[in-house]
Amino acid sequence: MIYITRRLEFCASHRLFNPTFSDEKNADTFGLCNNPNGHGHNYILEVTVKGEVDPETGMVLGLKALKNLINEEIINKVDHKNLNVDVEFLKNIIPTAENIAIHFWNIIEPKIDSGTLHEIKLFESERNFVVYRGTKIERPY
Repeated sequence: MIYITRRLEFCASHRLFNPTFSDEKNADTFGLCNNPNGHGHNYILEVTVKGEVDPETGMVLGLKALKNLINEEIINKVDHKNLNVDVEFLKNIIPTAENIAIHFWNIIEPKIDSGTLHEIKLFESERNFVVYRGTKIERPY
């Protein structure tokens, strides 16, 4: 089994808050990330696909094709956006790194035509990142 990974970057802002929480509970739960005006990150997204090497191409999936898919389906929709307001597929969710990674998976996974999506890794900063290796999950919000 071979694993290939494409790394892309995007910049975006968000605010972490739950509209059903009081202001105090939001502040206690989300701390500085609850700033009413939001805050931004220079995100790094890594998408890993696993599979067998095609003997005709020597590849699992062309990295250019993977890059184009990620750009079209994700990066072009989130780069320099407010994730709470501007991104349709993130409407009505708390845009934590965890939730963002799950939604990215749900978008990309059915569009991988060679190999299998193995992992989404999303860095909010050098020190904070999430790894998601799940399956499509329907969220109630």
